[in-house]
Amino acid sequence: MTAQDTIDQLHLLPHPEGGYFRETYRSADSLTTNSGQHRSVSTAIYYLLENEDKSHLHRIKSDELWFFHQGQALEIVCIADGQPTTIVLGPDFSRGEVPQAVVPAHTWFAARLQSQTGYALVSCTVAPGFDFADFELAQRAALSAEFPHLAGLIEQFTKA
Repeated sequence: MTAQDTIDQLHLLPHPEGGYFRETYRSADSLTTNSGQHRSVSTAIYYLLENEDKSHLHRIKSDELWFFHQGQALEIVCIADGQPTTIVLGPDFSRGEVPQAVVPAHTWFAARLQSQTGYALVSCTVAPGFDFADFELAQRAALSAEFPHLAGLIEQFTKA
């Protein structure tokens, strides 16, 4: 199965941060966050990155769990407390790849295929549920000013 076959079969659409997605679940139950926002208890999406596609640096106000399904290993790059870390989501546990990972709320993060060829299909679950009002796409100049020691990394994962 090719990336395009997967995109077609799962009815994926282009995602604003890069790659393709489709929401597959939105809880009928809702809650009020500590900041007074009303959100679904949880949401889930399929998410696919292909070849040199990237999920550009962004952050959300909820925890996000990533689950590997098929394809090539995927790097999730996080910036927490001014330090970069990388989680490799994939099927090869002997190489340190993991089948699931958590990105804590308010953490800057991005993703790309480790090999930059092929594709990776994952699912992402957000709790409290995802809302675009809670989504912030990084601005290269502002993030580089905040973390000048990470300027090269930030340039790789932001739009000009």
